[in-house]
Amino acid sequence: MNYNFINKQTNKKWIIIYGAVAAVLIAVYYVVNLHLFTSWERYIPFVRKLSLSLFLISTIFLISKLMEKLIYNQNHLEGDRYNLLRIVRFLSLIFSLIVAASFLFQNLYAAAVSFGLISLVLGFALQAPITSLIAWIYLIFRRSYLVGDRIQIKGFRGDVVEINYLDTSILECSGDYLGNDRRSGRTIRFPNSLILREEVINYSGPQLPFIWNETAIQIAFSSDLNFVEKCLLEAERRDFEEKYPIYGRQQHKRWEATVYFRNSAYAWMEAVISYPVKPKDTTGRRTRILKHALPLLNSAPDKVQFPEGAMR
Repeated sequence: MNYNFINKQTNKKWIIIYGAVAAVLIAVYYVVNLHLFTSWERYIPFVRKLSLSLFLISTIFLISKLMEKLIYNQNHLEGDRYNLLRIVRFLSLIFSLIVAASFLFQNLYAAAVSFGLISLVLGFALQAPITSLIAWIYLIFRRSYLVGDRIQIKGFRGDVVEINYLDTSILECSGDYLGNDRRSGRTIRFPNSLILREEVINYSGPQLPFIWNETAIQIAFSSDLNFVEKCLLEAERRDFEEKYPIYGRQQHKRWEATVYFRNSAYAWMEAVISYPVKPKDTTGRRTRILKHALPLLNSAPDKVQFPEGAMR
């Protein structure tokens, strides 16, 4: 919230700056025609064209800042807002370059030809960055992932924090030093072109806030399986209502947890509870369910036996 407030204040400051600069430049464009400057007649065409070009560039950036203000005031998702701001800034840069080129090359036709020749040369020299820029455009329209999503691509897993024109930055989850899904503290950057060659797994989405996870506990074959199932479901339901109250009991039916049993490779069986969880809460929810479930299971030692001694 503070971050958005700072951005709005900064945006307001730049609107004032660009507006003032545009007003000064358009004033210069007309003032140099006064008789007062007749002694500078040979420089007047250049000054007028320069002031007009700079005025157009200032106006372009002024419009972009006004559009950014409009975007900030709308109730967009964080990822959508981020992408819209990137598009506005990208287009303002492109239009500004076109105006600058028209000033340097005298007319738009010459500028277009020059841009065509330059693009042809740079296309061979900068294939990788150009591919990444095309992939960024693909990301904007395909929405494979947004800022704030948890994704996995080519062995990398983490939360998206920045989508630049050429690369994406994620805060790594799990990694080399952790056995859970919490953030490791490391940042991974990969070129956007990677999404055109590799599959992208997105853990997040506005229509489906949960993914499915499961937790297993070991019990003896002599345990009361119905009682074990009841305890695990009660623990899961309690945590769901405490942690995700916004979805309520009716909504919970859409993501009803289930329990199943399977044989272990050793001398016990496993009771496995499969439950919904938000992608960034997998470790915490597993821990909370076990904390709720174990006291219930231990309260009835005649119904639930755990592997002991040589049977462990």
